[in-house]
Amino acid sequence: MLEHLIHVNTWFSKYEAELAEQTHFKAFSGKPSATTSCVQEVKQEKVEPVKQQEQASLSEQIRDVRKLINKADSTSKMSTEMDTTTEQRLLNVEETHKNILQMLDDLRRRVGQLEISKQTISPKSAEPKPAAAPAADDDDIDLFGSDDEEQSEETKQRLAAYAAKKSNKVQIIAKSTIVLDVKPWDDETDLAALENAVRSIAADGLVWGQSKLMPVAFGVKKLQIGCVVEDDKIGTDFLEEKICEFEDFVQSVDIVAFNKI
Repeated sequence: MLEHLIHVNTWFSKYEAELAEQTHFKAFSGKPSATTSCVQEVKQEKVEPVKQQEQASLSEQIRDVRKLINKADSTSKMSTEMDTTTEQRLLNVEETHKNILQMLDDLRRRVGQLEISKQTISPKSAEPKPAAAPAADDDDIDLFGSDDEEQSEETKQRLAAYAAKKSNKVQIIAKSTIVLDVKPWDDETDLAALENAVRSIAADGLVWGQSKLMPVAFGVKKLQIGCVVEDDKIGTDFLEEKICEFEDFVQSVDIVAFNKI
């Protein structure tokens, strides 16, 4: 009889299975028993919480509906307020547009008045002025020639006076003092002949001064000689080149001091 239940994979709770079994036997036996009363009590217990749940769900649904109604009212109020604000803005825009149109009309009128005034003024200004009468004997009247001649004579006199002052003024010649170190090849070099060779260099703006022998090392001495030169005529490069031409005596030339007078 229960062979067809072998392949069923559904599982029920033990309580429900026993309850179903009791109701099955009671239906076949036809005798009321304590089990039926128990079943009825269980059914009543199950039905009452279901009814309570339904009532709670209904109350919650009513609350939700009320909330939706309140939201709808608030949105309708907001929409009405927005409509009023948009209407006010449109009215303001229309008023400003009207004002702008009035201003444009005023400007056009003013421009037309200005054009009319220009047209009335232009023919008066376009009338030719009477030409000035030619002056009689223009060749005889010299308005600017005498002034130019006087100015030219004055400038010539001033230039001549300036040139005379410049010629009489003593020109200051820029001079400098230079101290040179002339080093020989070795201690056997004739320093007297070296000094005579250096002093033999003559040029315009060059004056030789005092000289002395200074020890270098290992008995070697160098010639230290001074001179006064005019800056515009003599330079240090000229002196170095001329002194180094005496290759038999001179090894090198150094500038020790250079001072403006």
